Amino acid sequence: MTHLHSKRLPGPGLGRTLAAVVGLVAALTLGAVGQAKAADAEPKALSEAASKTPSTMDRWSDQPHGFASLDGGTTGGAGGKVVTVTDQASLAKYAAAEEPYVIRVSGAVAVEPFGSDIVVASNKTITGVGDTGEIVHGELHLNPGTHNVIIRNLTIRDSYVEGDWAGKTQDFDAIQMDTVDHVWIDHNRFTHMGDGLLDIRKDSQYITVSYNQFTNHNKAFGIGWTANVKTQITIDHNWFNGTKQRNPSADNCAYAHLYNNYLSAQVADGDPVWTYGNWSRGQTKMVIENSYYDGVQHPYQADATAELVQRGSILKNTTGRHDAWGTAFDPHDFYAYRLDPAAAVPALVAKFSGPQARIGTVLNVPADYPTVQAAVDAVPDGNGSPVTIAIAPGTYRAKVYIPAAKPNLVLQGTGQDRSDTVIVYDTPAQFGGSTGSATVRIAANDVTARDLTFSNDFDEAAYEYSGEQALAMKTTGDRIVFENTAFLGNQDTLMADSPKLNLISRVYIRDSYIEGDVDFLYGRATTVIERSVIRALSRGSTTNNGYLTAASTWKDNPYGFLITRSRVVSDAPAGSFHLGRPWHPGGEPDAVAQVLFRDTELPAAVKASPWTDMSGFSWKDARFAEYRTYGPGAAVSDDRPQLSDADAAGYTVANYLAGTDGWAPEAQHR
Repeated sequence: MTHLHSKRLPGPGLGRTLAAVVGLVAALTLGAVGQAKAADAEPKALSEAASKTPSTMDRWSDQPHGFASLDGGTTGGAGGKVVTVTDQASLAKYAAAEEPYVIRVSGAVAVEPFGSDIVVASNKTITGVGDTGEIVHGELHLNPGTHNVIIRNLTIRDSYVEGDWAGKTQDFDAIQMDTVDHVWIDHNRFTHMGDGLLDIRKDSQYITVSYNQFTNHNKAFGIGWTANVKTQITIDHNWFNGTKQRNPSADNCAYAHLYNNYLSAQVADGDPVWTYGNWSRGQTKMVIENSYYDGVQHPYQADATAELVQRGSILKNTTGRHDAWGTAFDPHDFYAYRLDPAAAVPALVAKFSGPQARIGTVLNVPADYPTVQAAVDAVPDGNGSPVTIAIAPGTYRAKVYIPAAKPNLVLQGTGQDRSDTVIVYDTPAQFGGSTGSATVRIAANDVTARDLTFSNDFDEAAYEYSGEQALAMKTTGDRIVFENTAFLGNQDTLMADSPKLNLISRVYIRDSYIEGDVDFLYGRATTVIERSVIRALSRGSTTNNGYLTAASTWKDNPYGFLITRSRVVSDAPAGSFHLGRPWHPGGEPDAVAQVLFRDTELPAAVKASPWTDMSGFSWKDARFAEYRTYGPGAAVSDDRPQLSDADAAGYTVANYLAGTDGWAPEAQHR
């Protein structure tokens, strides 16, 4: 079997225009070097560096960077079960467990008694679901010896003790850690707590703090509480807004690398000393790059015993100290990183810091889970928000089943091309029936697959079986999306079905490739195939090489298969392929096929009379039609029903997919 690499097809006669992106959106991924020397200056138009921008995806990457990525890296609860918690008892139970967990916090978890600790043990990922996961009135606490922890996408708030602005009566931090290693704190919002927002203490090592918001507080972020000089820490793209001091204060850090941070709206209470931005204290070696200070007293300062190198930052409406002495260190000696221009920092950090709706749980295959099925199995039943299974390039020879109890999954190939990541098996229907033959089965709702190839490479020419159907994919779930995917097989390559005849499931396939010979697009689901290539494989016959479709649409469902703005290709002899035939499973009379080829190119291999009977049921009783098909295989005749312009207005992608819930995946663009 051959397969075409990624191709995105415009509709017939339609050009594709690459829109230029300007302003903020253009600069969201700027990868340029820093600005010139610090000076009072307004940010320049962010679009200036748009041509230098890589993908925005690294701003939501599930892989830590900076010091947390070194010395074995930080993986959190990767490889462990995924659990979703909505209450304090569950959060405390899983956070303190000995085994690894990926813990998803859904909604606001109120902690009692007020200010209490939630102890976090080693090998944990704690992440907010969407942008609404919160811990209220409580602290995440990492005891000495804890290692390999990721805390992401949470709001931790409101353990402030009224009247205690100095934070002297209670030690109610948002996160506190003592003598830990390999911790990544990312995309959180910390606000209005009782003492510090983030305290990293007592010889903690290999830490990265990125894309967080520190707001409405006195002592924001302290590092140290030790005479030893051990801590290595990366602090980037954080927003300190409405804070007074410790933004951060770094005491006796071996290496403190601060870049692209934004300090604004500093609390102005007239304190001449303890209102400040960044402080390199004790024996700390600090490097500050391309940060932005707006309305800050003492933006950066250093003890005489410390070293501080500053380059490329912008100072606006600042006063007081801006110390720089010594050589500190070169962060490039430790890890690669990318600097955004200082002028872009306010807009970038305001947009991308703090919890983000699009940050979800990512399960990596095979880095964290050895197989795709193992990652699926790790997802909790009843999963209520997207979990991405990121599949590295390679060939995975195994079957995959996504049961109905595990909705909201994204299968994401991570190669450069969909052909880089292949899920394949070779079972025919002879063993286990057509359903049992499927390489991948999706019974859950709300599943998306991108940048992958699904294949059943059973060689039908090499065997004489009574059941040679061999499915690459079978779906029965609703709201299934395939983008930039390939489906490889011969007979029955792709079955889009529903749990039973009178239940409607919907499938949307875009920018994809599908190949086969007999009935290789079939089933009763409402299925839209758009901007895709469909390859009809030759079986060596000069008269009948097969059938593209075999729909079994429920009679009361007006929408079966829509193939639109696509291209059918074939090297089969002219006039040897049918567009389809009506499938009545088990002779079911209420299965009345509906198929429309619309705005699609047809090859010479398509028969002049392209629809045919099946198992005693006439094609003329089915709902087969074409509308504005073109190419050597297109024609208008009595054997080729055509939609009128008026009728075609009711058979659009949107109408097929909308259902009763207004589902519109076609409106979403990557």
